[in-house]
Amino acid sequence: MALVCVEDFEKKAAVHLEKNALDYYRSGAGEQFTLGLNREAFRRLRLRPRCLRDISRLDIGCEIFGERMKWPLGIAPTAMQKMAHPDGEIGNARAAGKAGSVYILSTLSTTSLEDLASGAPDTVKWFQLYIYKDRTVTEKLVRRAEKANFKALVLTIDAPIFGHRRADIRNNFSLPAHLTLANFQGVKATGVGNPSMGASGINEYVSSQFDPTITWKDIAWLKSITHLPIVVKGVLTAEDAVLAREFGCAGLIVSNHGARQIDTVPASIEALPEIVKAVGDDLVVMLDGGIMQGNDIFKALALGAKTVFVGRPAVWGLAYNGQKGVEELLSILRKDFEVTMALIGAQTLKDILPSMVVHECQYAKL
Repeated sequence: MALVCVEDFEKKAAVHLEKNALDYYRSGAGEQFTLGLNREAFRRLRLRPRCLRDISRLDIGCEIFGERMKWPLGIAPTAMQKMAHPDGEIGNARAAGKAGSVYILSTLSTTSLEDLASGAPDTVKWFQLYIYKDRTVTEKLVRRAEKANFKALVLTIDAPIFGHRRADIRNNFSLPAHLTLANFQGVKATGVGNPSMGASGINEYVSSQFDPTITWKDIAWLKSITHLPIVVKGVLTAEDAVLAREFGCAGLIVSNHGARQIDTVPASIEALPEIVKAVGDDLVVMLDGGIMQGNDIFKALALGAKTVFVGRPAVWGLAYNGQKGVEELLSILRKDFEVTMALIGAQTLKDILPSMVVHECQYAKL
């Protein structure tokens, strides 16, 4: 039977993945209210199509930080991808490159910066960054990213500690013994492998290694050690978006960390409009969280995002069939987006108008 949507890949992935990895990838924080809200919020938005428009030649390309992309979707940073499939981060990045998408490598990857650069040389790559207590660790990562021709740094700002993910605690989550965090050596590479009883190995690692004292002033420090554009990931309020602008960030990703940090925060798509209103003319505003089909991409763009990212869907494709699985998933998402563009009456991304998407309450009076 053909796979036709992200949910189909998720079902296939659930068969292939061990419980330790499956629960790590799919779970959210707390009661997982926001995890469901990331999807439900998209369903509450209604499309308003325009008819009798020439859609014979669709052009869905876009440009981000001077790089021409074939379509406005990239792959978000997800840790430890070799738990899903031996192809891991390289397979995911190669699939992104073939699709004309940006790939963001996680600091907590099971493939090093250098190996990814050599394994996926034709893919536009960004590097997701955490700031460690030992600042020299972070500075070395930045230098390596620059040397390996990564095009941007994506600083995750919503994770001074990791959220309360109940599934990981129940499973006593740990990174399988044959894998390491490949950007490091010693305990920084293996520290996710031996959690205390009744604890999550990844949470213990983060608490021991990440710097919880960071503030917006540390953006200035990061800017002082790199020439790469800095994107902050994890913005959910206009206030923080304004600070991102004030401290010289080039862009931001509206994100609730896949609903994995604190429960009952808004869905990313709910937070998007106030952030676009505050800084959309000055920063590249992007979004991740809840993207599962073509009309989700369209809705995010109509509300002001310049591009969107998917995390879990790419992992499901990887778990199902490695690089080929991700290629297949991205192809399905692209075709679905093209169908949405055609049926909404938008030939290019410039034809997408805010008036084409409204909240369901606009129709509740009927």
